[in-house]
Amino acid sequence: MHANQEGNAELLRHDADGIVTLTLNRPAQFNALSEGLLMALQRELDAIAGDGAMRVVVIAGAGKAFCAGHDLKEMRRNHEQVYLRRLFGRISQLMLSIGRLPQPVIARVHGIATAAGCQLVAACDLAVASDAARFAVSGINVGLFCSTPAVALSRVMARKPALEMLLTGEFIDAAEAQRRGLVNRVTPPDQLDVELEKLAAVICAKSPLAVKLGKQMFYRQLEMGLEGAYQLAAETMTCNMLSEDAAHGIDCFIEKKPPQWQGR
Repeated sequence: MHANQEGNAELLRHDADGIVTLTLNRPAQFNALSEGLLMALQRELDAIAGDGAMRVVVIAGAGKAFCAGHDLKEMRRNHEQVYLRRLFGRISQLMLSIGRLPQPVIARVHGIATAAGCQLVAACDLAVASDAARFAVSGINVGLFCSTPAVALSRVMARKPALEMLLTGEFIDAAEAQRRGLVNRVTPPDQLDVELEKLAAVICAKSPLAVKLGKQMFYRQLEMGLEGAYQLAAETMTCNMLSEDAAHGIDCFIEKKPPQWQGR
């Protein structure tokens, strides 16, 4: 793990029952995404991708906030084209990695999620938020249009609400974020972990192969025309149907007994 200036790990990892939780651990900076933290996240996601024992990934934040976006002080200290291109390239690659990860990724959101922090929520496959959470893409307030967050935001929300957030920098609350499709579930703060665990447990109970194939197909078809999307879906369902898990699952459904997934 990459260490912060206080000597503590900037990213914490906890594994339990097939669920791996990655916690952004820069609470004094509201978990701003330093280059070191981005690199640590990328390393962990790369490692998790090949770990079949891990079924769900949760991204959380330590302290009062989920994530306040990029570390603006670090960016100002390194105000050079080469550095900035590398930094924005890193975060773009991280967001792509979340979508390409075989396992579903759930954002656990409390406090604020702003700029690249809001982008991180949008890039995760699912999101569970405290009803006290707030969301904004606020770069415009300091003269910086949130271009990389716009990519993720515009793919989970309708265009006009997404562009309004990008042009105004204004906050929306968790209920509005749910209405706009940015988060799946909203819960009181003291029930956040309970709701998250319920969602993760439902996913963990499904066939790992079906989840992997389904997530991959879902994102690929979004970028296709209608005919190509159906061709991909038909091929994916054919491969899925021929798997041991599907044959076993259907037999168990007919025989009214719980399945024991093999992941093949």
